[in-house]
Amino acid sequence: MGEKKRKEAAKATFVFGKKNYKIMFIGLAVIALGFILMSGGGSDDPNVFNPEIFSWRRIRLAPALVLIGFGIQIYAILLNPNKD
Repeated sequence: MGEKKRKEAAKATFVFGKKNYKIMFIGLAVIALGFILMSGGGSDDPNVFNPEIFSWRRIRLAPALVLIGFGIQIYAILLNPNKD
């Protein structure tokens, strides 16, 4: 009898709820999108300068998306899954 109660008491529980994981995946997707937008703009020839590396998308938009994604991750971690 005591062993059965111990197994029930030691039942595995997740730290985060379903809602937390959904928000975490959204945050990961936003971070990945930011890094995808940041890529590219290089030149095949190292002797030729390509000013496309300084585009608005790579300098402003992509880093902002990465920071927003990290903010979403922090929110997902701090969200209380037991609150109704």
